[in-house]
Amino acid sequence: MHLAPIDDTPQDQHIPRLSREQCHVARLARDARFDGRFFTGVLSTGIYCRPICPARPPHEHNVRYFPSAAAAEQHGLRPCLRCRPELAPAAHGDLPPAFARLLARIDGGELAAGSLATLAQQAGISERTLRRQFEQHLGASPKQVELTRRLLLAKRLLTDTPLAITDIAFAAGFTSIRRFNDAWRRAYGLAPRVLRQREGAGEVIAGRAALTLQLPYRPPYDVAAMLAFYRLRAIPGLERVEGNGYERHYRVGDQVGWVRIEQGKGHRLTLTVHDLPPAALPDLLYRVRRMWDLDADMQRIGEHLGHDPLLARVQSHWPGVRLPAGWDEYEVMLRAIVGQQVSVKGAITILGRLVARTEAQFGMAQLPTPTQLGELDLAGIGMPSSRIRTLQGLAAALASGAISLATASDEQLLALPGIGPWTIAYWRLRCGHDPDAFPATDLVLQKALGGGSKLPVPAVLAQSAPWQPWRGYAASWLWHAMSERPELLHELTSSLGA
Repeated sequence: MHLAPIDDTPQDQHIPRLSREQCHVARLARDARFDGRFFTGVLSTGIYCRPICPARPPHEHNVRYFPSAAAAEQHGLRPCLRCRPELAPAAHGDLPPAFARLLARIDGGELAAGSLATLAQQAGISERTLRRQFEQHLGASPKQVELTRRLLLAKRLLTDTPLAITDIAFAAGFTSIRRFNDAWRRAYGLAPRVLRQREGAGEVIAGRAALTLQLPYRPPYDVAAMLAFYRLRAIPGLERVEGNGYERHYRVGDQVGWVRIEQGKGHRLTLTVHDLPPAALPDLLYRVRRMWDLDADMQRIGEHLGHDPLLARVQSHWPGVRLPAGWDEYEVMLRAIVGQQVSVKGAITILGRLVARTEAQFGMAQLPTPTQLGELDLAGIGMPSSRIRTLQGLAAALASGAISLATASDEQLLALPGIGPWTIAYWRLRCGHDPDAFPATDLVLQKALGGGSKLPVPAVLAQSAPWQPWRGYAASWLWHAMSERPELLHELTSSLGA
């Protein structure tokens, strides 16, 4: 079934915040701030493009606008070879928060490994309701969304890497090369090898040689601020910031490779991957995009938070500051627990000792798994006994399956010894799943909003209430300002309060 395109009729409910006129103006201006928020279908050529496409703009009467690449492909259109829709940042900011979080999990490959019924159950809704939400918000069925995700990932790897087509098929989530070829031909009308010949991807390789991929984002983006954040928090033996790039070891089974992320040309980062199997690429891309907050719509977030005079001034001094996240939910929880009531430097020192002890006992230079953490001797590691018990309690709960960090509620986490509201709020904020998470009891935030004095928690909550649903970004901006020029922030706070 063909989905209705975006227009000005009552049936157009797929992008409630963007009118046809807004899409028209954005594509003519090639406005990068709208990249990924909609796609332009050109009916006369049968292709769909990003709003930044460098090709000559088609006439408006030949154009239809779609809320997602999946909707355009379900309408029978093929991706443009010039602007490459597979590289567009995601537009989860246009979606209800709960649906956006679920879609992010699908972007990470959960629907490839599981079922829609399981995702619906975890979201607390019926499968029928979830299907209706896909049609409403994305203009496509769940099946089409997942198929488009796989095909566009395969197209990206065909174009940007010299990986063998068989490796690409399995990396994209297809269970056989035949299924991949069939799906590709039905969607794009040509064989995968034909696209590779057209694009000239180079000599085909197999195995685990170095690969380089481009990761676009919508401007503004303060890459230097992100590097400064990760430089201060790099865990010895696991990660480092060297020069203008972030590097870390990454284990997949028994294979250990490493990745490097740095500023690329234009509005993009460059990801270099060494010694990892092709099947690890989807998960790696998902982690990096989430960690570096590459899909944020800073225009929308800035407009909303800019209604607050203090945040408007902070934004004017430090535009493009994002919400840095961690590698995964488990690592972020370890960081949050170890970081309770200690400096960042002190917490990183302890985490480095955890990596060293794990390597000494288990032969792996990594943070301990829950099972390993339960077996480690943590005496003399630099933490009070109460915090050691918190780590061991978390490890036991995770190892036994009593909780899963992917689905844990606040109530389940609060039931663990030593985990309180600050730890949960900070953990959710740094996981990259909840942009509204806000640790109101954080001392730095209290002083940031109090002009250098500790503002009471009720006052912090009252002042931050209008910032919803982007309070996490407000916290990130305030933390950054306090680390860069606290005296300026205190001056701004005092002048606005006068």
